[in-house]
Amino acid sequence: MSRSPWTTPADLKSQVGRWWARGVVLACTLDDEPAFPRRLTLKGPSSSQLGSRYDEARAWITKLAAGARHYRVVFEEVRHRQLGANQVPTQVWIDTRADAAAFIGKTAELAAFDRVVAETRRREPRLLAWMRRRPLAAVELADDWPRLLDVVAWLQEHPRPGLYLRQVDVPGVDSKFLERHRGVLAEAFDLVLPPSAIREDATGRPKFELRYGFRSKPVRIRFRVLDPGLSVLGMDASGAVASGAFGPGAGAEEDVAVPVATFAALALDAPKVFIVENEIDFLSFPARDRTIVIFGAGYGVDALMGVAWMRHAVVRYWGDIDTHGFAILHQLRGVVPHARSFLMDRETLLAHRGAWGREPQPTRRELDRLDPHERSLYDDLRGDVLGERVRLEQERIRFSWLQRALRGEVGPVPAAARAPGAGGRGNE
Repeated sequence: MSRSPWTTPADLKSQVGRWWARGVVLACTLDDEPAFPRRLTLKGPSSSQLGSRYDEARAWITKLAAGARHYRVVFEEVRHRQLGANQVPTQVWIDTRADAAAFIGKTAELAAFDRVVAETRRREPRLLAWMRRRPLAAVELADDWPRLLDVVAWLQEHPRPGLYLRQVDVPGVDSKFLERHRGVLAEAFDLVLPPSAIREDATGRPKFELRYGFRSKPVRIRFRVLDPGLSVLGMDASGAVASGAFGPGAGAEEDVAVPVATFAALALDAPKVFIVENEIDFLSFPARDRTIVIFGAGYGVDALMGVAWMRHAVVRYWGDIDTHGFAILHQLRGVVPHARSFLMDRETLLAHRGAWGREPQPTRRELDRLDPHERSLYDDLRGDVLGERVRLEQERIRFSWLQRALRGEVGPVPAAARAPGAGGRGNE
């Protein structure tokens, strides 16, 4: 069946649906100028088409008029020299918000929005600006909105409370509710809290607690002591567990996770520190004198910023040989400038060609904290010089290669010393 060349009731319904999607039907109640009555776009038969397609035009007029339950059709008299005077639709209007909502089956949603607006006017009018911007979100949150207003009121009474979210004492509100609604609460808090209650430099969902003065779960650093003769859990002279210091013991068996503050307080005498991203490599890292290995810093390496003793440690970072591995190394050097890469060199990559994979979403940004060798390899990776989206995950590196590197038998080679076939493509 061919599509009608003229506007159908279904076309009119689609137009109103687009109004709804843009928030026009909902938010207009918050505007100074009413949006209704509102005219719809209508395309009908021309005078010549009335003559050449008279029966089709009459059927169109009948169908348009029959569907006019939620819209109003304006007719005008059109005179035709053969057909005489005919009443032809020239305009279609939606007269009210209620008509618009009913036309597209959104009456319940309209009522929910109006209910939320009325409560917000009564309790916290400053949030009406948010509803004007996010009317559809307000509809989705209608059932939770009273409790969200309760949370907003609670924080106004307890600015920067220094409590965990679990300790917010609002009826019907628990930590899961707060976690689920972090985004909308952040937008609401920014609208109603005084500047003194907001830490402006803490942005983004992960820094929600910091921005509004809640306590956040302490970042924990997981590490192993690789020296069999040392233990971070050793006993002091009284037999109690000694805190913040290496002591005697089978340290190479220890797998410890402590808050950053505790890790920073450890009295480590300038050890060597390896940071690795793979858990199995962390667990199987060979024993070494006066050395620890840290697991899984990832893009969270900023947590090491307050660890003063690391300024005097030898720090090696071992990540995947891919663009994000070098991006994490770049970020780490913003915190520990003297950190060096480990097994992230061209020789290691080319020696494991059969283990190459594909990086899902490479980064292409500039990294100005890489040394010349690292930068050369990173540029080749982000430019697909060695193959399309090449990556070598650290767990794919042979364990014997790791052992040789720790003995000093493997290391980076100059950027210019490219192996034959280095321009080939990796495994896909």
